[in-house]
Amino acid sequence: MAQIDDLKTRTDDQLNDQLGELKREQFNLRFQAATNQLEKPSRIREVRRTIARIRTLQNQRARAAQAKG
Repeated sequence: MAQIDDLKTRTDDQLNDQLGELKREQFNLRFQAATNQLEKPSRIREVRRTIARIRTLQNQRARAAQAKG
């Protein structure tokens, strides 16, 4: 699971790439859950929360950039 400190050190492009990967993984996990093939149900929660962390960080950075300029 990605910690917030690890995410803060990444660039915006890296965060966007990771967000895309996590969204694909979330889709696959939902599909596996629907077909009863999910091996680790707790992974759904981890992915969802990591997506939320990335979005929160992106919003904070956007607000900071807007405040400066």
